[in-house]
Amino acid sequence: MTVRVLVIEDDEKIGAGLMEVFEREGYAPTWSRTGEDGFFRWSTETFDLVVLDLGLPGRNGIEILSARRKLNHECLVLILSAHDGVSDRVQGLAAGADDYLVKPFAVAELLARIQALLRRGRTNTPLRLNVKDLQLDVVTRKVERAGRRVELTAREFDLLNYLMSHAREIVTREMLARDIWKDVGRATPLDNVIDVHIARLRRKVDGGSTVRLIHTVRGVGFSLGEEEPD
Repeated sequence: MTVRVLVIEDDEKIGAGLMEVFEREGYAPTWSRTGEDGFFRWSTETFDLVVLDLGLPGRNGIEILSARRKLNHECLVLILSAHDGVSDRVQGLAAGADDYLVKPFAVAELLARIQALLRRGRTNTPLRLNVKDLQLDVVTRKVERAGRRVELTAREFDLLNYLMSHAREIVTREMLARDIWKDVGRATPLDNVIDVHIARLRRKVDGGSTVRLIHTVRGVGFSLGEEEPD
């Protein structure tokens, strides 16, 4: 399974070198040279790992990382930075980075850290979820129902992933608001927003199938499985 890597680096020499290394190692790298482009690609495409410089034109690395983490983006992140102070490392890790490597760096160490991150990030997380004839690939973000491709938005994919991870359990709206929307302090509940997204997801997943998998538990939340919960 190919690992997709987003390199957000404005230094031409370092960026080109990283692209060469990742391609040689069999990864699928994409290079963004500005903070704005990196943020856009990270927001609209799917990556397994982001290699992030901090001193970027447009948006700096900390701003980008903080914004993505607030949106519940769980991609692995390795910061590359010339700043080697303890406070710099603490700030980067506190913003949501999984590792921090100081420039200049040895390629062997970079690859070793990336391999360790990928192993750690995937150890306890199934890469493929299956419920009846519904399949979801966590890495490629591909969903199929009875061999038919199901096209989902990013939010719909996250919802389905969550429901399938809790298959045959009751998932409350409060759980979805907390874990998917990361919103627990609203004066107005997200119930209507959640219901709209679930309705769209149900049409895409269950539409055309004789067996419904996404069920509404009246007054409580939702459940995904072959049978409705008692």
